[in-house]
Order: sequence, then C-alpha cells, then structure tokens
Amino acid sequence: MSILDGILGRVTQNVDIANLANKVGLSPEHVESAVQALAKFHPMEGDTAEGAASATGLPVDKIREIIGHIGGEGSLGHFAQLLEGEGALGKLGGLASGLFGKS
Repeated sequence: MSILDGILGRVTQNVDIANLANKVGLSPEHVESAVQALAKFHPMEGDTAEGAASATGLPVDKIREIIGHIGGEGSLGHFAQLLEGEGALGKLGGLASGLFGKS
C-alpha cells in the first residue's frame, strides 16, 4: 500500500490508486501523478484541474473525473492538507520523479 493509498483511504472510502486508475481508464502511474498534482495545485490561485492537467499532460476531463472519484473539491482540500501534514508532498514529488525518470 502506497502513501497515497493510505491518505486516500482517510479521505474517501474504497479508493486506492489502482482502483481509481481502473475507474478512469488511466495507468496507476498517471493517476498517482495526477493526484499529486491536484494536491499541489489545490491551494494555489486558478483552476486546480487545469493546473494539474498542465503539469501532468493529462486531459482536463480526466483530471476532473479523478476529482469526482476522490469526492470533489472538498475532499481534495482535505487530501491536500493530509499530504502537507504527513510531510508527504515532497516525498511524493521525489517518488514521481523516480517513476518517470526525471530528476
């Protein structure tokens, strides 16, 4: 179970990265990247979904679909707070870099 799965479990029931990826028709790696980007862009000015789409290269409609499965903007805010509280946002960014071959 990944850090994201544990935090997602606190925000909404029966959602994990693999399950969410299956529901939206994306790879688990893409969903993990999208969820991380959503947490990053949620507290920023502007549209969260558009920011995450721009950062990940995923279509905005898929990002919005992920937001819906997480539980909407309210749950996304709670998720972002949990990531910050866990100190996991920085760790997850490093993990994503490793997954996608970026440094």
